[in-house]
Amino acid sequence: MTPTRAQLDKAGRELLFTEARTVSSFAATPVTDEELAEIWELAKWPPTAANTQPLRVLYVRTAEGKKRLIPHLAEGNRAKSQSAPVVAVLALDTAFHEYVPEIFPHNPGLKDVYEANEPLRLTNGTFSAALQAGYFILAARATGLFAGPMTGFDKDAVDAEFFPEGRYKSLVVVNLGHPGENPWRDRLPRLSPETTVQWA
Repeated sequence: MTPTRAQLDKAGRELLFTEARTVSSFAATPVTDEELAEIWELAKWPPTAANTQPLRVLYVRTAEGKKRLIPHLAEGNRAKSQSAPVVAVLALDTAFHEYVPEIFPHNPGLKDVYEANEPLRLTNGTFSAALQAGYFILAARATGLFAGPMTGFDKDAVDAEFFPEGRYKSLVVVNLGHPGENPWRDRLPRLSPETTVQWA
């Protein structure tokens, strides 16, 4: 007998996809430690290449932390992050392969393959970390928070400030919280299936 899976109902699809919006201004409503922990509890489950899970998360939420982060953001992004209760810096762990024997136990030798081939390791790691960044945004939405992902920042400066040992490389910054005043523009158009989908 073929197992069946439940499907998200209309409300669930709207929450994660069709009615979800990127927020540019945030209310002062606090975001709790429990909410932030719950995001990762969801985001850690979807697939990555060889289950390598190379994404790392830094939650910046104190005034001191924001003072260190915000000057490294593009000027047009600073007010957004200043208004957000929490800013998540999502980064690639360039030494993610160290955990392969633990998280991919049926092929622990993959650790040595990645150790010997840094270009392969960084290519595969960056791809999987980018996947996880997408999962992270969906997980934030699933917990009732709104996300504002941004790539407009000085990655080298952020890494020097927060990851000086050089192991982690920042990929994207995600503002987290609840919508503030005038939080978004009108919905922008999406490309049609005729443009984006092919069949063979």
